Amino acid sequence: MKRKFSQKRSQFKETWLRLKKNKVAVVALFFIALLCFVSIFADLIVSYEEVALRQVISERLQGPSARHIFGTDHMGRDMFARIIHGSRISLQIGIISTAISLLGGGILGSVAGFYGGWVDNVLMRISDVFMSVPALLLALAIVAALGQGLSNLIIALAVTSIPAFGRLMRSQILAIRDSEFVEAARAVGTSNVRIIYLHIIPNAIGPIIVQATISIALAIISAAGLSYVGLGVPPPAPEWGAMLAEGREYMRRHLHMLFVPGLAIVFSALSFNLFGDGLRDALDPRLKGSN
Repeated sequence: MKRKFSQKRSQFKETWLRLKKNKVAVVALFFIALLCFVSIFADLIVSYEEVALRQVISERLQGPSARHIFGTDHMGRDMFARIIHGSRISLQIGIISTAISLLGGGILGSVAGFYGGWVDNVLMRISDVFMSVPALLLALAIVAALGQGLSNLIIALAVTSIPAFGRLMRSQILAIRDSEFVEAARAVGTSNVRIIYLHIIPNAIGPIIVQATISIALAIISAAGLSYVGLGVPPPAPEWGAMLAEGREYMRRHLHMLFVPGLAIVFSALSFNLFGDGLRDALDPRLKGSN
């Protein structure tokens, strides 16, 4: 057990050393850490009720200043406070929906890849049905059926990502299931369930983690898109896509209402994508000699 833990720690250290050489990925990781810190301590940074939601009509549509760093919106609400608290909503949507789709897709892909045969055919044909519909269109249909709300939006985005995780997990399982260590586990009488979750999944988790980081970015963008068309988180919650929709009527004279939430969406999604690319390179054993 101690030797196994030491090997895992050395593998983690080696991956981290390769990741550190990718400066872009490190900067992206720093921004993600900052975003997580801001979302966790948003209430300590700036009050939600008294600043983010408070309407001061006399201060509406003000540009960036010392009093309002990012300016104010059409109802006099502080844009900085709304961006800070909006980060909590966007990260909630991205992380929770990805975790659900990772769990669901991981289970389906593991079962399909390990058992094969008719089980594989049935699960993959169901996956094909979902993947034949554009993800954003499917999410829009689910939200329209369930109604607005944070939980419904998370469910919709999770459902659209399950097939992608399932197919990726299945491909990893197919590449590993006939390995020598799996055959050795079978030889000593280990059950199929234990083989899948103790031997196969840990060896297939690398590409899944990379896909998860990219999925978080896609979820943030999709959530913003759905909120932009009025099918996301209902107002007055400071969701970035809804803030974009509110600012489109004032874009000619008050560009900050579009510029600020737009940059928040772009930098957040870009950071997760760049970190995912760097993590993929760090986890790929074929790149060990090139780094």
